Amino acid sequence: MNNTLKLIIAIAIPLLIGSTSAFFTVTGVDSWYQTINKPSWNPPNYIFGPVWTTLYILMGVSLFLVWKSGTNAGTKRQAMILYAIQLVLNFFWSFIFFDQHLVGTAFAEIVVMWLFILLTIFAFARISKTAAWLLVPYISWVSFAAFLNYTIWQLNK
Repeated sequence: MNNTLKLIIAIAIPLLIGSTSAFFTVTGVDSWYQTINKPSWNPPNYIFGPVWTTLYILMGVSLFLVWKSGTNAGTKRQAMILYAIQLVLNFFWSFIFFDQHLVGTAFAEIVVMWLFILLTIFAFARISKTAAWLLVPYISWVSFAAFLNYTIWQLNK
C-alpha cells in the first residue's frame, strides 16, 4: 500500500470515530447538557467541534508516521494496539457522558483514556518522535476535559 493511501486511511480512522461519537455529543449538548451546572470557565459549545477535528487530524497523521515507519512489526503492532485502545475509549467517553449522563463513570473512563494516550505517546516515541509530539495537544486537551468532567460531576452530585 502506498503512503498516500496510508495517510488517507490513518486520518480517516480517527475522523470516522470522532464523527460517530459526535452523534452522542450533539444529542446531549442540545438537551441534557444545557440543564446541568457547569463551571464559569466551561468553553462555549462551538469550540469543541473545531478543536476535536484538529486533534483527530493530528492523531491520524501521528498514526500514519508510525504505520509507514520501518520499525519492526512487533513494536509497531504494540504501538498501534495502544492507539486503538485509546481511540475506542475516546469514542465511549462521549456515549457515557452525553448519552448515558453518567458523569462520574465518564470521569473514571477519561482517566483510563488519559493513561492509554500517555502509553501511546511513549510507544509512538520509540518509533517516531514527531508522531509522539503530534499527540501532545490531544493529551493536553483530554487533561482539560478530564478536569472539566470532574468539575461538572462535583457540581451536579
